[in-house]
Amino acid sequence: MNYQHVENLLIRYRGDSVDIKTISGGVYEGTIADVTNDYVTLKMKSAAGEEDLVIVLLHAIESIVAQRR
Repeated sequence: MNYQHVENLLIRYRGDSVDIKTISGGVYEGTIADVTNDYVTLKMKSAAGEEDLVIVLLHAIESIVAQRR
């Protein structure tokens, strides 16, 4: 998938919860905080209840699943 299409999709879901699966098999569940033409930043809750920021490069994304609103 073209990176521009991935970026547009992520922008559409900014602020919503998503599950992102990467090519390496990692799965990230969080809320989209920021989207650029290179990466997406997710806010994730840690086991201690703190918010962590995770950056996923667009070229590493295999699939995106938006959670119900």
